[in-house]
Amino acid sequence: MIKEEATEALITRSWCTFKALIGNLWSDVVELGRRVKKLGQEDPRRVIHSFKVGLAIALVSQIYYFEPLYDGFGVAAMWAVLTVVVVFEFTVGATLGKGINRGIATFVAGALGVGAHRLAGISGDRFDSILLGLFVFLVAAVVTFLRFFPKIKARYDYGLMIFILTFSLICVSGYQDDEVLDMAHKRLSTILIGGTVTVLVCISIYPVWAGDDLNTLLVSNLEKLADFLDVLHLAWIVIQFELLILQVNFAKWEPRHGQFRYRHPWEQYLKIGGLTRQCANIIEALNAYLTCSNNQTAQEIRAKIQEPCTKIISESSHALKELALAMKTMTRPSSTAHSHIVNAGVAAQDLKSLLKAGLWLPETDLLEVIPTTTVVSLLLDVVTCSEKIAESVNELASLAHFKDAGRRLSEQETLRPTPPIQEHNYLTTTAE
Repeated sequence: MIKEEATEALITRSWCTFKALIGNLWSDVVELGRRVKKLGQEDPRRVIHSFKVGLAIALVSQIYYFEPLYDGFGVAAMWAVLTVVVVFEFTVGATLGKGINRGIATFVAGALGVGAHRLAGISGDRFDSILLGLFVFLVAAVVTFLRFFPKIKARYDYGLMIFILTFSLICVSGYQDDEVLDMAHKRLSTILIGGTVTVLVCISIYPVWAGDDLNTLLVSNLEKLADFLDVLHLAWIVIQFELLILQVNFAKWEPRHGQFRYRHPWEQYLKIGGLTRQCANIIEALNAYLTCSNNQTAQEIRAKIQEPCTKIISESSHALKELALAMKTMTRPSSTAHSHIVNAGVAAQDLKSLLKAGLWLPETDLLEVIPTTTVVSLLLDVVTCSEKIAESVNELASLAHFKDAGRRLSEQETLRPTPPIQEHNYLTTTAE
């Protein structure tokens, strides 16, 4: 009887464990499905990109199944598939950059590798291995050192890595000269086939241009700055400067498309992005100070500087919105943006004049003055940074030959609605 009860208890425990395992497994599957759905909804282009990669691999894999092609390339056909896998990127610029790097690096390294084999063969069997080892050492060392140069690394690092790999593989192969030449020819041909298919699929089916994404990212950051100034609430402004650098490097590889011309001034986007990040840091510091500080500034001092402070924030916000609109439509900034910048500068001068005139009595406690001067200093920095952003956007418009604004769409149609400027007392804490 006791044995039967123990057996039943063991079966019960096992069944409960199995049910818990199935339940956890089902929960994991549901959670995975939710994450997949969220990832696709955030950017539907990811789903399209996945299908494009699958299509490209399916096309080049036909080399294995089309007998005349397989007879010509043999097992070297796998390099076409590998090329699609490593070259196909999300944006056209990144794909072209990798494809061109891989093609040129393979061709140059293959030619040098065959030449190294021929040269080593002249020296005889006794010294050929020593010469090939010396060639591999020199080429690998020199090319690796070149990868440390920032500009070379930014655009050609992948090509240099493929160059070292291809040259080394050809040099260390134990084939005869004619076999090495045939191997290099087949490898280059299959890589060109894979790269060509990749580029054609990437450009012809819903292309994702790095230049468009770069422009959109900067416009979004400027809009966030303007919205942040409108209400001065707690919100983190994401200025992804590392992403900007990557997008610029990718965009440089792209051909002319849309309004982006050949030799578009992509470096200017980095300048605007850096200034935008600087301005975001200033505004974040201003918001944090107003939220966290225990401000004891005298009421009469706050009343005197309230108007220029409010005007600085309002005019800077409107100016940033106009600059974002100009970049979105790729037109020259309107005179309205210049007017807002000028008005913000005038308000900043008025604020400086009030400070120079002396807003507090000699017996005023220094601790009551510090909050005022801190907020004023940050507001003046916002004006300075907004002026620099305006100058950079104007320079971009000139370098990229943006068209005149003409009859634009209204801001209500192109930008998010601007919340009304609230009459905050910017020298009191917003935590209230």
